[in-house]
Amino acid sequence: MRRRTPPPPSPLPQRDGIDAVRVRLPATGSWSTVREHLTQRLSGAGPGVVEGMFEAGAVVGADGRPVPGDAPYEPGLYVWFHRELPAEVPVPFPLRTVYRDEHIVVVDKPHFLATTPRGGHVTETALARLRRELGVPSLGAAHRLDRLTAGLVLFTVRPEERGAYQGLFRDRLVHKAYEAVAPYDPALALPRTVRSRIVKERGVLAAREVEGEPNAVSRVELIGHRPADGPGPDRRLGRYRLVPRTGQTHQLRVHMNALGLPILGDPLYPEVAPPVPAGDFRRPLQLLARELAFTDPVTGREHRFRSTRSLEAWAAYEDWAAYAADGSGRQ
Repeated sequence: MRRRTPPPPSPLPQRDGIDAVRVRLPATGSWSTVREHLTQRLSGAGPGVVEGMFEAGAVVGADGRPVPGDAPYEPGLYVWFHRELPAEVPVPFPLRTVYRDEHIVVVDKPHFLATTPRGGHVTETALARLRRELGVPSLGAAHRLDRLTAGLVLFTVRPEERGAYQGLFRDRLVHKAYEAVAPYDPALALPRTVRSRIVKERGVLAAREVEGEPNAVSRVELIGHRPADGPGPDRRLGRYRLVPRTGQTHQLRVHMNALGLPILGDPLYPEVAPPVPAGDFRRPLQLLARELAFTDPVTGREHRFRSTRSLEAWAAYEDWAAYAADGSGRQ
């Protein structure tokens, strides 16, 4: 089998912890110049944006020199540039470093902070923030948590080692356990293992269960519950330990909802809620990646980490339910 030639390294430094965009010109096409191709490719950027990038010398080749807008189209050519990003509302909660050595960084991520750049969340992500705060531009994510889920995330320091750590998650060699707060049903027998087939369609916010061979397996255990005769609106809440055996999108949220125990604060299950304004940090999803354990594939060390965060709806339900309109809260 013929090996693919890796792309050349970026000639542009990161900006605010974000890599420059790399574009490889397609092998076939009717474009006459590089500018013509990028204008079509980046049509959503707005009128005059691409023209302005070329005028400013912001589009560069592998040698770091600006590419003229009238440079002839060359199939396979690589060019780099930085996107002009809209301002993002800062996520006002700390990102705690749990462990760091020359190979990995483990952090305890707050709710509302995306793991890696995606969509409208780019600079306000755990990866970009860590690159800036730690001064490690080579940092990469070995896996990711949903933006709304808090807890432990593993990052790698050296790009050449990232594949080894990602392989741990792919091959299910990482022990992960979560905690959640959800309704309590005394008639539901727990612990139990839930198996189903989950599909997540592109462009559809919520995943769903369908008939067929199971591809998602989760262990659900009850840690504790509020007594039925207890005071206050939290008297029928349960605290759960969730252990995923597979890694389908929204797996734990889907399985808890299927049991009739939708996780508190979930905007997708059982029903998709209207989007909230940027900067609304009220009522975070009560799901926490509590435990992360694995054998380091590079050093052979046994690692076991535990999040120190608490789930607000369990610790103080009324506070969680009554966050101020400004979205303030503890993380």
